[in-house]
Amino acid sequence: MTQSSGLVTLVLGGARSGKSRYAESLCKAREGARIYVATADAHDDEMKARIAQHRADRAADGWQTIEEPKDLAAVLRREAVPGQALLVDCLTLWLTNHLLADADVDAEIERLCAAVSASSGEVVLVANEVGFGIVPENKLARAFRDHAGRLNQRIAAIADRVTLVVAGLPVQVKGS
Repeated sequence: MTQSSGLVTLVLGGARSGKSRYAESLCKAREGARIYVATADAHDDEMKARIAQHRADRAADGWQTIEEPKDLAAVLRREAVPGQALLVDCLTLWLTNHLLADADVDAEIERLCAAVSASSGEVVLVANEVGFGIVPENKLARAFRDHAGRLNQRIAAIADRVTLVVAGLPVQVKGS
């Protein structure tokens, strides 16, 4: 697979590590439009409230928001163009949405990787690093962990930069 002609950054970290804040700072540091692609899907009242708060925060900060829980490939093909930064937050929720829909996850990952590779704008992708924990006790959780690890490896191979955020501190893994 060929690498994109745009700048692709993968930001990894654990839950509440500061990865989203760091990814946002990368996009804010550049000129041009900023598009925030949110992948969360509200399944309960607490998640609905979180999403509403995130919407309000992004609107106040000048982001254009696209909410797309599943078809990231289409959004990337349409929006990852020169002159704007596109932030996807997050690949882990996107993966969860496909697993819960009983989709062909490998095919969806392939579609996503092709779209990332074809992007010509700046793309920042956020994902959880879930491989540092214990082996999950159930089949779905193990499948999630395995797919997430393979997804992160595939995106990291395409990315120009990979940053691991630990306790709010960015650690460069690939690129500069």
